[in-house]
Amino acid sequence: MINHNSKATSPKFKLGQVVATPGAMEALEASSQSPNEFLKRHLQLEQGDLCDEDHELNGEALKDGSRILSSFKTTNGVKLWIITEAEDGNGHRSATTLLLPEEY
Repeated sequence: MINHNSKATSPKFKLGQVVATPGAMEALEASSQSPNEFLKRHLQLEQGDLCDEDHELNGEALKDGSRILSSFKTTNGVKLWIITEAEDGNGHRSATTLLLPEEY
């Protein structure tokens, strides 16, 4: 039986190679959280801690192939950014980086 009330969870874009900075890894370890928890939210374009304008830019990025940014907080309150870089105008993306804002 198909549940028509279930929320679609298919990714909105491809991540490419996923990497993380030492600071991001330290923050994730300190909060006992997995990068996958945040990557899933990033792939769904959840607003997280983004302002409305940045969230809207992410929607446009799906169309024009530009950078996608997410901002979330760990359970310890540490801000974590996830950036999927634009590679070309066809939406091909080569890399996604988890980092702390001060590491940008």
